Amino acid sequence: MHDRLMVALDVSTAAQALALRDELGDAVGWFKIGLRLFVAEGPQLVARIKESHKVFLDLKFHDIPNTVAQAIESAGQLGVDMVNVHAAGGTEMLAAAVKAAAPFSNMQLIAVTVLTSDSMPKEQAAAVALERAVMAQAAGIAGVVCSVHEVAAIKSRCGGGFITVTPGIRWGDQSLQDQKRVADPAAAIQAGADYLVVGRPIIKAPKARVAALQAQKMMHDAIRL
Repeated sequence: MHDRLMVALDVSTAAQALALRDELGDAVGWFKIGLRLFVAEGPQLVARIKESHKVFLDLKFHDIPNTVAQAIESAGQLGVDMVNVHAAGGTEMLAAAVKAAAPFSNMQLIAVTVLTSDSMPKEQAAAVALERAVMAQAAGIAGVVCSVHEVAAIKSRCGGGFITVTPGIRWGDQSLQDQKRVADPAAAIQAGADYLVVGRPIIKAPKARVAALQAQKMMHDAIRL
């Protein structure tokens, strides 16, 4: 399950990120680098994390098609394993991103549907997420970022091979903070999620590796059910 668990490096410095990488070790297969850390530390940190783990570059590109295409090309040249764009950018932007990603066969291009922090009602979020997933697939995108609550409908409509990456993972008595549509690791696996993105429940835990292994156990147990 470590290959399906992505830890979000929601920290401010390379030193903090590398310390987490070393502590977690083989308990996780992926690290997600978002806007805060990438702006602070840049491509050099991506290269360091790539020495031992896969990297999901979570920059949510959303701009005119040519600008997004150039950004995707730069991400491919960094050697990242996954990168995302905003599906809200529309079909022309998505198609430009797909074309730019094509030379980088080891890089998965996915699209954000609805942020898990969005306050829109669940029913509306589910409808918008499905609509954007269908649009992204038609453009050639490999999968989407969505909440656990939208996975089943997206898989049913787009097929099992269409990737679903699910943030908003919480368990126990953890604070929801800015998340609105959440689920625990077991529910995510049961829903059919391919990858789980976990940030604060692991990186803010007293022992990050213990928390990661706890998440893995819940994932394993869900498969046995």
